[in-house]
Amino acid sequence: MKVNVVIGGKGVVVGLTVVGEQSQATVEPGLAIDGFGVEVSPGVYSILLDGVSHEVRVAPAPDGSLILQTGHHEFKAEIADPRAWSGRRHGHVEAEGRQQIIAPMPGKVVRLLVKAGDEVKAGQGLLVVEAMKMQNEVRSPKTGKVERLLAKEGQPVNAGEVLAWID
Repeated sequence: MKVNVVIGGKGVVVGLTVVGEQSQATVEPGLAIDGFGVEVSPGVYSILLDGVSHEVRVAPAPDGSLILQTGHHEFKAEIADPRAWSGRRHGHVEAEGRQQIIAPMPGKVVRLLVKAGDEVKAGQGLLVVEAMKMQNEVRSPKTGKVERLLAKEGQPVNAGEVLAWID
């Protein structure tokens, strides 16, 4: 499968080859990266690259692309051949069932974009967490209703703290 990844307005083509649970990514023009990845919860992957572990959250964007969040970084990915993606075990990236929304990093909630009871779409922004002067929008992993919103504007949060529930 080939994925066009756009970072800072520049595109690069990433080829992914998966054999069992082991995968290899080739970044054109020919840099090969071996890795191991496991989906730890819907839309959340633990990926080991060159001995370094990364947690990557994948959510659909309204334009049909994917939003990849890892650490303090957010990337947009576009699928070169959507049929290659939809034919896989996880043909869609929208989470199913009741989902808890957790803080991706320690910081402070600077803005709430929804309130309890609001209907949301997969990939829609729920709140903004600021960490080290960078603002990160936390998005909904699924289409549904904001069941509970535990965060308040100005509230400090720790990484992994539950901020909301989407049903």
